[in-house]
Amino acid sequence: MDGTLLNSKNEVSDQFFDLYASLKSHQIHFVAASGRQYSSIQDKLSAISDEITIVAENGGYVKQGNEELGSILLPTEHLKLLIPVVRKVKGLYTVICGKKSAYIEQDETTFKTILKEYYTKFNVIDDLMQLPDDDFFKVAIYHFESSETYIYPVVKHFEDILQIKVSGNNWVDIANPEANKGLAVQLLQHKYGISKDETMVFGDFNNDLEMLDQAYFSYAMANAHENVKKAARFHTKSNNEAGVETILQELLLAKSQL
Repeated sequence: MDGTLLNSKNEVSDQFFDLYASLKSHQIHFVAASGRQYSSIQDKLSAISDEITIVAENGGYVKQGNEELGSILLPTEHLKLLIPVVRKVKGLYTVICGKKSAYIEQDETTFKTILKEYYTKFNVIDDLMQLPDDDFFKVAIYHFESSETYIYPVVKHFEDILQIKVSGNNWVDIANPEANKGLAVQLLQHKYGISKDETMVFGDFNNDLEMLDQAYFSYAMANAHENVKKAARFHTKSNNEAGVETILQELLLAKSQL
Protein backbone atom coordinates (compact mmCIF):
# COMPACT_ATOMS: atom_id res chain seq x y z
CA MET A 1 0.00 0.00 0.00
CA ASP A 2 2.35 2.75 1.23
CA GLY A 3 4.83 3.87 -1.40
CA THR A 4 3.15 1.61 -3.96
CA LEU A 5 -0.62 1.85 -4.48
CA LEU A 6 -0.98 4.90 -2.23
CA ASN A 7 0.50 8.20 -3.36
CA SER A 8 2.47 10.45 -1.00
CA LYS A 9 -0.83 11.90 0.26
CA ASN A 10 -1.85 8.37 1.30
CA GLU A 11 -4.59 8.27 -1.32
CA VAL A 12 -5.82 5.54 -3.67
CA SER A 13 -6.54 6.96 -7.11
CA ASP A 14 -9.97 6.88 -8.76
CA GLN A 15 -8.19 5.36 -11.75
CA PHE A 16 -7.31 2.31 -9.69
CA PHE A 17 -10.94 1.59 -8.81
CA ASP A 18 -11.89 1.80 -12.49
CA LEU A 19 -9.08 -0.62 -13.31
CA TYR A 20 -10.16 -2.94 -10.51
CA ALA A 21 -13.57 -3.39 -12.16
CA SER A 22 -11.79 -4.51 -15.33
CA LEU A 23 -9.48 -6.84 -13.40
CA LYS A 24 -12.54 -8.44 -11.83
CA SER A 25 -14.19 -8.92 -15.24
CA HIS A 26 -11.09 -10.86 -16.33
CA GLN A 27 -11.25 -13.02 -13.16
CA ILE A 28 -8.03 -11.51 -11.82
CA HIS A 29 -7.98 -11.67 -8.03
CA PHE A 30 -6.65 -8.55 -6.28
CA VAL A 31 -4.74 -8.70 -3.01
CA ALA A 32 -3.78 -5.71 -0.87
CA ALA A 33 -0.65 -6.59 1.14
CA SER A 34 0.74 -4.16 3.69
CA GLY A 35 2.38 -3.67 7.03
CA ARG A 36 -0.68 -1.67 7.95
CA GLN A 37 -3.38 -2.74 10.37
CA TYR A 38 -6.24 -4.72 8.78
CA SER A 39 -8.84 -2.03 9.50
CA SER A 40 -6.61 0.66 7.96
CA ILE A 41 -6.32 -1.26 4.67
CA GLN A 42 -10.04 -1.97 4.77
CA ASP A 43 -10.71 1.74 5.22
CA LYS A 44 -8.51 2.75 2.26
CA LEU A 45 -10.20 0.19 -0.01
CA SER A 46 -13.68 0.28 1.52
CA ALA A 47 -15.44 0.23 -1.87
CA ILE A 48 -14.00 -3.20 -2.69
CA SER A 49 -12.80 -4.58 0.66
CA ASP A 50 -15.46 -7.31 0.79
CA GLU A 51 -14.32 -8.69 -2.57
CA ILE A 52 -10.54 -8.72 -2.24
CA THR A 53 -8.04 -10.47 -0.01
CA ILE A 54 -6.32 -8.31 2.59
CA VAL A 55 -2.88 -9.29 3.85
CA ALA A 56 -2.26 -7.11 6.89
CA GLU A 57 0.57 -6.76 9.41
CA ASN A 58 3.22 -7.83 6.86
CA GLY A 59 1.61 -11.22 6.34
CA GLY A 60 0.65 -11.83 9.97
CA TYR A 61 -3.08 -11.63 9.23
CA VAL A 62 -4.83 -12.76 6.04
CA LYS A 63 -8.54 -12.24 5.52
CA GLN A 64 -10.97 -12.42 2.60
CA GLY A 65 -14.28 -10.73 3.30
CA ASN A 66 -15.41 -12.14 6.63
CA GLU A 67 -13.26 -15.26 6.32
CA GLU A 68 -9.96 -15.40 8.17
CA LEU A 69 -7.53 -17.39 6.01
CA GLY A 70 -4.56 -17.35 8.32
CA SER A 71 -2.68 -15.63 11.13
CA ILE A 72 0.82 -15.94 12.53
CA LEU A 73 1.26 -14.52 16.00
CA LEU A 74 4.20 -13.06 17.89
CA PRO A 75 4.63 -14.77 21.30
CA THR A 76 4.06 -12.49 24.30
CA GLU A 77 7.41 -13.50 25.80
CA HIS A 78 9.15 -12.01 22.78
CA LEU A 79 7.22 -8.79 23.18
CA LYS A 80 8.45 -8.55 26.75
CA LEU A 81 12.05 -8.99 25.59
CA LEU A 82 11.72 -6.16 23.07
CA ILE A 83 9.87 -3.50 25.03
CA PRO A 84 12.52 -2.74 27.71
CA VAL A 85 15.27 -2.52 25.06
CA VAL A 86 13.36 -0.02 22.91
CA ARG A 87 12.25 2.02 25.93
CA LYS A 88 15.86 2.84 26.76
CA VAL A 89 16.40 4.73 23.49
CA LYS A 90 15.15 8.29 23.22
CA GLY A 91 13.09 9.09 20.13
CA LEU A 92 11.69 5.61 19.47
CA TYR A 93 7.94 5.01 19.52
CA THR A 94 6.62 1.48 20.02
CA VAL A 95 3.33 0.12 18.67
CA ILE A 96 2.13 -3.35 19.67
CA CYS A 97 -0.12 -4.61 16.88
CA GLY A 98 -3.00 -6.79 17.99
CA LYS A 99 -6.07 -8.23 16.31
CA LYS A 100 -8.49 -6.12 18.35
CA SER A 101 -6.40 -2.97 18.44
CA ALA A 102 -2.90 -1.50 18.40
CA TYR A 103 -1.40 -0.33 21.69
CA ILE A 104 0.97 2.50 22.57
CA GLU A 105 2.12 4.00 25.86
CA GLN A 106 3.52 7.33 24.58
CA ASP A 107 0.55 9.68 24.70
CA GLU A 108 2.11 12.32 22.46
CA THR A 109 -0.01 14.33 20.04
CA THR A 110 2.49 14.54 17.17
CA PHE A 111 3.09 10.79 17.13
CA LYS A 112 -0.60 9.97 17.49
CA THR A 113 -1.35 12.16 14.47
CA ILE A 114 1.07 10.07 12.39
CA LEU A 115 -0.22 6.82 13.88
CA LYS A 116 -3.81 7.56 12.87
CA GLU A 117 -2.81 7.24 9.20
CA TYR A 118 -1.72 3.61 9.66
CA TYR A 119 -3.87 2.45 12.59
CA THR A 120 -7.57 3.24 12.67
CA LYS A 121 -7.88 1.36 15.97
CA PHE A 122 -5.38 2.05 18.75
CA ASN A 123 -5.40 2.54 22.51
CA VAL A 124 -3.02 4.38 24.81
CA ILE A 125 -2.24 2.22 27.85
CA ASP A 126 -0.09 2.86 30.92
CA ASP A 127 2.39 0.03 30.43
CA LEU A 128 3.09 -2.09 27.34
CA MET A 129 4.45 -4.78 29.64
CA GLN A 130 0.87 -5.19 30.93
CA LEU A 131 -0.98 -5.72 27.67
CA PRO A 132 -4.72 -6.48 27.54
CA ASP A 133 -6.09 -9.78 26.28
CA ASP A 134 -5.47 -9.89 22.53
CA ASP A 135 -3.62 -11.78 19.79
CA PHE A 136 -0.47 -9.96 18.70
CA PHE A 137 1.03 -9.95 15.20
CA LYS A 138 4.03 -7.64 15.39
CA VAL A 139 5.82 -4.73 16.99
CA ALA A 140 6.16 -1.59 14.87
CA ILE A 141 8.74 0.98 15.93
CA TYR A 142 8.78 4.55 14.61
CA HIS A 143 11.47 7.25 14.46
CA PHE A 144 10.81 10.72 13.07
CA GLU A 145 14.06 10.82 11.07
CA SER A 146 15.34 7.40 9.96
CA SER A 147 14.47 3.79 10.71
CA GLU A 148 17.73 2.41 9.28
CA THR A 149 19.90 4.81 11.29
CA TYR A 150 18.09 4.98 14.63
CA ILE A 151 15.93 1.85 15.02
CA TYR A 152 17.53 -1.08 13.23
CA PRO A 153 20.86 -0.94 15.15
CA VAL A 154 18.93 -1.08 18.44
CA VAL A 155 17.02 -4.27 17.59
CA LYS A 156 19.17 -6.13 15.06
CA HIS A 157 20.58 -8.46 17.74
CA PHE A 158 17.10 -10.03 17.96
CA GLU A 159 17.41 -11.35 14.39
CA ASP A 160 18.38 -14.82 15.65
CA ILE A 161 14.87 -15.29 17.07
CA LEU A 162 12.71 -12.69 15.32
CA GLN A 163 12.11 -11.22 11.88
CA ILE A 164 13.38 -7.63 11.78
CA LYS A 165 12.25 -5.62 8.74
CA VAL A 166 13.02 -2.02 7.83
CA SER A 167 9.57 -1.47 6.35
CA GLY A 168 9.71 2.24 5.57
CA ASN A 169 11.81 5.36 5.97
CA ASN A 170 10.56 5.74 9.54
CA TRP A 171 9.41 2.23 10.50
CA VAL A 172 10.90 -1.08 11.57
CA ASP A 173 8.57 -4.07 11.97
CA ILE A 174 9.36 -7.02 14.23
CA ALA A 175 7.42 -10.26 13.87
CA ASN A 176 7.43 -14.04 14.00
CA PRO A 177 10.04 -15.28 11.47
CA GLU A 178 7.32 -17.28 9.74
CA ALA A 179 5.20 -14.18 8.99
CA ASN A 180 5.85 -12.30 5.77
CA LYS A 181 3.94 -11.16 2.70
CA GLY A 182 5.58 -13.83 0.56
CA LEU A 183 4.20 -16.70 2.64
CA ALA A 184 0.77 -15.05 2.58
CA VAL A 185 0.88 -14.85 -1.23
CA GLN A 186 2.02 -18.47 -1.35
CA LEU A 187 -0.98 -19.46 0.80
CA LEU A 188 -3.30 -17.75 -1.71
CA GLN A 189 -1.55 -19.34 -4.68
CA HIS A 190 -2.12 -22.78 -3.17
CA LYS A 191 -5.73 -21.96 -2.29
CA TYR A 192 -6.62 -20.82 -5.82
CA GLY A 193 -4.25 -22.98 -7.86
CA ILE A 194 -2.28 -19.99 -9.16
CA SER A 195 1.36 -20.32 -10.23
CA LYS A 196 4.17 -17.80 -9.84
CA ASP A 197 3.93 -17.26 -13.61
CA GLU A 198 0.33 -16.14 -13.13
CA THR A 199 1.15 -13.75 -10.29
CA MET A 200 2.03 -10.05 -10.45
CA VAL A 201 3.31 -8.11 -7.42
CA PHE A 202 4.41 -4.55 -6.74
CA GLY A 203 6.66 -3.38 -3.93
CA ASP A 204 8.82 -0.57 -2.64
CA PHE A 205 10.48 -1.58 0.64
CA ASN A 206 12.28 -4.46 2.36
CA ASN A 207 9.10 -5.97 3.77
CA ASP A 208 8.14 -6.72 0.15
CA LEU A 209 11.20 -8.83 -0.72
CA GLU A 210 9.69 -12.27 0.02
CA MET A 211 6.55 -11.32 -1.89
CA LEU A 212 8.54 -10.31 -4.96
CA ASP A 213 10.04 -13.79 -4.96
CA GLN A 214 6.57 -15.34 -5.27
CA ALA A 215 5.84 -13.86 -8.70
CA TYR A 216 7.41 -13.91 -12.13
CA PHE A 217 5.92 -10.47 -12.76
CA SER A 218 7.64 -8.71 -9.88
CA TYR A 219 7.73 -4.91 -10.10
CA ALA A 220 9.77 -2.38 -8.13
CA MET A 221 8.43 1.15 -7.92
CA ALA A 222 10.71 3.97 -9.10
CA ASN A 223 10.71 5.20 -5.49
CA ALA A 224 11.68 1.75 -4.14
CA HIS A 225 14.55 0.88 -1.82
CA GLU A 226 17.64 -0.30 -3.72
CA ASN A 227 17.20 -3.81 -2.29
CA VAL A 228 13.78 -4.01 -3.91
CA LYS A 229 15.03 -2.69 -7.26
CA LYS A 230 17.68 -5.41 -7.28
CA ALA A 231 15.22 -8.16 -6.35
CA ALA A 232 12.44 -7.23 -8.80
CA ARG A 233 12.42 -8.53 -12.36
CA PHE A 234 10.69 -5.41 -13.73
CA HIS A 235 10.33 -1.74 -12.83
CA THR A 236 7.56 0.85 -13.06
CA LYS A 237 6.95 4.51 -12.32
CA SER A 238 6.75 5.90 -8.80
CA ASN A 239 3.69 5.79 -6.56
CA ASN A 240 3.10 9.48 -7.35
CA GLU A 241 3.15 8.73 -11.09
CA ALA A 242 0.55 5.94 -11.01
CA GLY A 243 3.18 3.22 -11.41
CA VAL A 244 0.82 0.40 -10.40
CA GLU A 245 -2.01 1.70 -12.58
CA THR A 246 0.33 2.02 -15.57
CA ILE A 247 1.22 -1.67 -15.47
CA LEU A 248 -2.37 -2.75 -14.79
CA GLN A 249 -3.46 -0.83 -17.89
CA GLU A 250 -0.82 -2.68 -19.92
CA LEU A 251 -1.98 -5.99 -18.47
CA LEU A 252 -5.62 -5.32 -19.31
CA LEU A 253 -4.72 -4.20 -22.82
CA ALA A 254 -2.76 -7.41 -23.37
CA LYS A 255 -5.69 -9.47 -22.03
CA SER A 256 -8.13 -7.74 -24.38
CA GLN A 257 -5.98 -8.63 -27.38
CA LEU A 258 -5.90 -12.37 -26.64
